[in-house]
Amino acid sequence: TTTSNKISKNRSEAIPVFISKISAILYELGMPDSQFKMELNTSNSFLSNGTDELELLFSANKGTSLGSFKKVASGGEMSRIMLAIKAILADFSKLPTILFDEIDTGVSGEIALKMGEIMKKMSANRQVFAITHLPQIASKGDSQYKVSKETIAENTISKIVKLNSEERIIEIAEMLSGKQITDSALSHAKTLLN
Repeated sequence: TTTSNKISKNRSEAIPVFISKISAILYELGMPDSQFKMELNTSNSFLSNGTDELELLFSANKGTSLGSFKKVASGGEMSRIMLAIKAILADFSKLPTILFDEIDTGVSGEIALKMGEIMKKMSANRQVFAITHLPQIASKGDSQYKVSKETIAENTISKIVKLNSEERIIEIAEMLSGKQITDSALSHAKTLLN
């Protein structure tokens, strides 16, 4: 029982620290009034991963009661929360590499820029890959690759090409304005890259 009491105490001490770190990141990501709570309950039966059941409760705004994360979080809120959780867990577990596959779904503008900055900070201690359609995030990378698909003789072939500096400007400008690249999109792409 002494060991189980220590484990229980460590869990109960770790949860407020984890919540505090998530709240700080969510504040950066434009959710200053969000609330996040984790409830750790013991199941009456032994599950495949133990007896603990973790429920994530969330509220995005003041005056809104906490509800089940998966039921109340919008797509953009979910993206930001997942980035916050992954950023914290990556540091905790000392992951050498992390891959984000369109974690920026449902966000744009300033929030996308801040998400890119968080990923950039994460890259100081690990290799970070981000699959994105947002120029704000693509511009934060040290390198950029373009993935495309092509059909050849009834087969779909995926290609990946590393972009040089000039190609990055064009690709980001295209992300901003579409196939008809404007001078202002080129200028904005250069600004994002610098």
